[in-house]
Formats: sequence, C-alpha cells, structure tokens
Amino acid sequence: MRTVTVALGSRSYPILIGPGALSKLGTECAAAGLGKRCAVITDTQVGPLYAPAALKALRQAGFDPVLITVPAGEKSKCLKVVSECYDLMAAHRLERKSFVAALGGGVVGDLAGFAAATYLRGIAFVQAPTTLLAQVDSSVGGKVGVNLKSGKNLVGAFHQPRLVLCDLKTLATLPEREFRAGLAEVIKYGVIFDAAFFRSLETNSNQLLRRAPKALTEVVARCCEIKAEVVSQDETETGLRAILNFGHTIGHAIEAIFHYGAYLHGEAISIGQVAAALISNRLSNLPLEDVERIQLLFKRCGLPTHIALRTAQWERLQTAMKLDKKVSGGSVNFVLSERIGAASWGHPVPMDLVHSVLRQLGSRPSGQDVNDTRRHKP
Repeated sequence: MRTVTVALGSRSYPILIGPGALSKLGTECAAAGLGKRCAVITDTQVGPLYAPAALKALRQAGFDPVLITVPAGEKSKCLKVVSECYDLMAAHRLERKSFVAALGGGVVGDLAGFAAATYLRGIAFVQAPTTLLAQVDSSVGGKVGVNLKSGKNLVGAFHQPRLVLCDLKTLATLPEREFRAGLAEVIKYGVIFDAAFFRSLETNSNQLLRRAPKALTEVVARCCEIKAEVVSQDETETGLRAILNFGHTIGHAIEAIFHYGAYLHGEAISIGQVAAALISNRLSNLPLEDVERIQLLFKRCGLPTHIALRTAQWERLQTAMKLDKKVSGGSVNFVLSERIGAASWGHPVPMDLVHSVLRQLGSRPSGQDVNDTRRHKP
C-alpha cells in the first residue's frame, strides 16, 4: 500500500493507494477519530458493486452507517439532489461529529463533499474514489461543489477530506471509455508539472491501457504526489493551484453546452487541453513539437482531440466560458504552457483566438464514440 500525504498542518491527511484499500475504510476512519454515525453516499452504478464491502468495513469497526444512493451521472450533481441527501442525513440523525463517506467517481465525491461541507455548517468526510479520474484528481484537494444549469461547479466550497482511499481493484470494473477519460487528467499532470512523467506516459501508454497493476500504481501515486504538492502550497487557488485547470475552461464549457451528457469530463478536457496547447503555442511560445506530442498522446489513449461546433454552439460556448470561475474583470483567463512540464496561470485570451483554434480543431472529426456513458460494469 502506497501512502501520499497532503501537508496542510493540523488538517493534513493521507492518501492510501493500492488493491484492497476499501477494506480499510472502517479501521482508517476509526484511527482518524471520526464519529460513529455516518452516511455513505454512492450512486446507482457503484453502489451495487462496492457499497456492501464499504458498509461491512464500517460496521466491523463499530460505525453506524446509512447508505444514500443517487442516480449515476453528472446530472445528479445539483442542489436538488444535495437537498435530498440532507434530508436522509438528518433522518439518520447525523451530528457534528458524524461524517460522510463518498463512494464513487468525481460526481459522487463532489456531491458528497459539498453535502458534508454545508450540513450542520460542516462535518468531516472521507473519499473512497472508484474511478481513475477521481483517484488521480477530484478526490484530492478539497474542492467540492455542484453544477447550475448555466455552468459547472458554480456553487461549491473548499472542504478537505480526512482521508482518501484509492482501491485500485475498483478500476477493473470501469468501462473502457470511462477508464480512458480518466487518462485525460493523468496526461494533464505531465503537461503542467512533470516533463519526465509525460515522457513515461508516452512510453508506457500501452501498459496503462491494459490496466497493468504496477503501471497503474505508479501513475496514481505520482498524480497524487503532484496534486498534494500543489495543494499544500496553495490550498484555496490564489495562485499555483490554478495550473490544475489547464484545458478546463474550454472543457467545462463543452460539458455545459452539451448538457453534461454527450462528453465525459475527461473527453471534454482532452479537447480543452489540445486547444489550450494550440493557444499556448501562439501566446506562450509552446513549441509546435510539444503541441503535436500532447495531441498525439491523447489520441494514443483513445481520447477526442477535435470538435466541430455550429455557430449557435460556439455562441453558447462563449457564454459558458464567461461564467467560468476563472473569469476576472470580465476577461476569460487561461492556464497556458510554455513547455511540457511547466505552466502558468492568469493569461487573458481573446475570444477570436479561441474561436480560431476551435475552428482548427473542427477541421476533421475525432472519430470518438461518446454515446456510452455507463461508468462501472458488473
């Protein structure tokens, strides 16, 4: 079992990475001194697969859990579903010393974390991510929130988990499309922070796509190390942490205009990162060779790198980008890369340049099938 620590002083917490980590849920929560009454929030895809093991682990350690199951998919990440969770948490008499365990992917983690951050003005929560994307990114760092119709993650909070358990066995049940979508966040860490890691992904992408256990362990651990380092330096995104948003300004807008259905998050930010690389070439002197390497790695991982937008869709995309949390003074700010392994934030980008780059990406289709949005398979 690998352990990575997010260093935040008295609020520091461990990330446990390895096969079978979920079986430690009860003992680790007990070691963290969490209250006995708790809620396990999961969804209709993950719950049948892993909720029995999570509940068993908690009960064996003396906890009294209630299971809360929400519909699978991005559309559950909304205030209506959070309100339903509040009601069930209150019915189970969760109190200030109680906690919430998030069992699922990024949607469940964000939703459950936001419920924990706001119920009784904040109670503890634990992350047990079951998707690659959640294990390498969304479960770490304390960003929690929900979507509004007008945009993604527009309501949220910073609420750090008490611990994170990344059980690599859960990745075996991910559909291929969902697994590949998680690789978009993995590639991002190489682009923005670690050139050697990016090179290793170029070399070992076939092993990753085969889900080789050793390759998965190394990749999840390295991604968690990078995010832990960034979050430890800038918890609330006043500076350095903004680099983690590379490709997300356009990616989040793509998700929004397609109503969180046509593209998985990883697919949307794959396109967003390729677009950000092209913009970086024009504004931050990212070498064209690096742009091509970035685009090629996404393609090797079976991720979309092109998108064709009609005029009406482009207009809606502009509106969605202007609602992004990174807008300042009415200007849409981007994270740009000057070379693979380095990035900087706060770059205002003219909309005509964004439009030009997206037209370039619309010149040929990606060939990516984005119709199967199932997340886990039995």
